[in-house]
Amino acid sequence: MRVSKRASGAIAVGAAFALVASGCSSSSDGGNGSDAGATKDGAITIHGVQPENPLVPANTTETGGGKIIDDMWTGLVEYPNDGGAPRNALAESIDTKDSKVFTIKIKKGTKFHDGTEVKAKNFVDAWNWAAYTPNGAANGSFFSDIAGYDQVTSVDPDDDGPQKAPKPAADKMSGLKVIDDQTFEVTLSAPTAVFPTKLGYSAFMPLPDAFFTMKPEEFGKKPIGNGPVKFVSWEDNVAIKLTRFDDYNLRDKVKIKDVTVKLYQSEDAAYADLVGNNLDFMETVPTSALAGEKYKADLGDRAMNTVTPSTAFIAFPIYDKRFANPKLRKAVSMSIDRQAISDKIFFGTRKPADSWANPLTPGAPAGNCTACKFDVTQAKQLLQEAGGFQGEMVFYYNADSSHKDWMEAVAQQVKTNLGINARAEGVPTFAVFRQNINAHKMTGPYRAAWQQDYPDIENWVNPLYVKGGSSNDGLYSNPEVDALAKAASASASIEESHQKFGEALKKVDEDVPTIPVYFYGQQSGHSEKIKKLELTNVGELDLSSVEL
Repeated sequence: MRVSKRASGAIAVGAAFALVASGCSSSSDGGNGSDAGATKDGAITIHGVQPENPLVPANTTETGGGKIIDDMWTGLVEYPNDGGAPRNALAESIDTKDSKVFTIKIKKGTKFHDGTEVKAKNFVDAWNWAAYTPNGAANGSFFSDIAGYDQVTSVDPDDDGPQKAPKPAADKMSGLKVIDDQTFEVTLSAPTAVFPTKLGYSAFMPLPDAFFTMKPEEFGKKPIGNGPVKFVSWEDNVAIKLTRFDDYNLRDKVKIKDVTVKLYQSEDAAYADLVGNNLDFMETVPTSALAGEKYKADLGDRAMNTVTPSTAFIAFPIYDKRFANPKLRKAVSMSIDRQAISDKIFFGTRKPADSWANPLTPGAPAGNCTACKFDVTQAKQLLQEAGGFQGEMVFYYNADSSHKDWMEAVAQQVKTNLGINARAEGVPTFAVFRQNINAHKMTGPYRAAWQQDYPDIENWVNPLYVKGGSSNDGLYSNPEVDALAKAASASASIEESHQKFGEALKKVDEDVPTIPVYFYGQQSGHSEKIKKLELTNVGELDLSSVEL
């Protein structure tokens, strides 16, 4: 669920298809002018949370680690802050005549943080490692478009049961070929118009040769990227420290010297530091600061307001038989008054969700979530048809962020409107919360969110609702959805692809594997020290824009 953010030259694509992006950006300028010397030698501290896993791009699917990876790596393609079309970053060109065979040339002379040159083989080796299922990379399914993916993957015959997946037939995809140090060729299993758009996502980042000489966990605790800042240190649940990579030679070079990502266990504590100028940037202020626009009074011209292509969900552990009936899931969804949550919990800063893909995303159908309608009468009827629900329904959330109020509101609405014995319960940290989700240990519905990885509706279908998708955490499966998504992915035109993904989401709407609750608005803040900054198209701090 991650997005690279930086922007350079226009993407060069040989075929005549449109690459489109959507989102928003925001900027702030203190108005006092920036001191070049202070910026060059300056340091900032920004809000963060403990990453779920060691920092390996293809194994990071959550925002705690993803934001660090976005800063430490530069990919082939990037997504401009203003929401414009994807553009080349490390790629010199991406050429194709048929949307099936792509020749990718990378810029010469760029380096990894260990001083080695970034070459074509570093992409090919990284992609092959990620796709090979025995390596267990969470983002492995993002490579399913590439020819030979089926030969490097295997399916566990009983999911979490005692049987193990057989060893794949090959460990390298036939569709990847190194031409020379700056060139590689990608052959897809079918024409796929959206493929170049996806290449800015962190799953597609290059890995240095050093990665393949050590265990992934070892590398991930001291990661070596190729972006504008490099790794210094990581103290669990305390801080991750980064510093400017002076050998970085692309446009988004960072001006400041040092960045400390302070790993908070409480958003209210982080906000107090922000108000007191002891924290330099906080991406999202807590809900406690929204009432009466308190954050504006506290921060003045240090407050920022934007919208992002992100949606809050409640997900079901469909592997738990109690939640296997789609009528039960739809009943829960239709018992939720999203407008009341938006008004009373978020004071109008969030918009009630009414579609399965965020409306800021290209190709997203508007208003296609029939299960998002608040209708207590129909919800009760659906619950009756599902045979009711026995026992307690616990809604889980991570307690180190501002989710307690709205999750408790959801649980109370389900209890009041359906008569289910429902309550909300916090898991102490985001990292532990995500570990439980990935281990399929959840025993009730749980908070989830999806932040656009790249600007296309495909990103709201394949990772979330296709069997084996990288973020299909509840193990939802519908062969009709899989078939429609496969056909959409293999479409030669963006328009055809979008239409078929829309059809897939109609099937998702019948099954309700998750519950869209609200579309994000984002209220951010910065310290007096920062004189100028920009947010990326997904609301992250663009480090290259920061001036002190």
